[in-house]
Amino acid sequence: MIVLGVVLLIIGFVAGVNIIWTLGIIAIVVGAILAIVGMGGREIAGRRHWY
Repeated sequence: MIVLGVVLLIIGFVAGVNIIWTLGIIAIVVGAILAIVGMGGREIAGRRHWY
C-alpha cells in the first residue's frame, strides 16, 4: 500500500490533480500504520500479515 501511495503521489504531481495527490498521502499513512502494527505481532482483521 505504501508503494501504491508513492505511485499516486507521483501521478498526482505530474498530472496536477490534487485528489490523486491526497489519495496518495492517505495510502502511505494507512500502509505505514498497517506495517507498524503488523510488525508488532498483532492480528489485524484476522490476518497476521498484510501483503
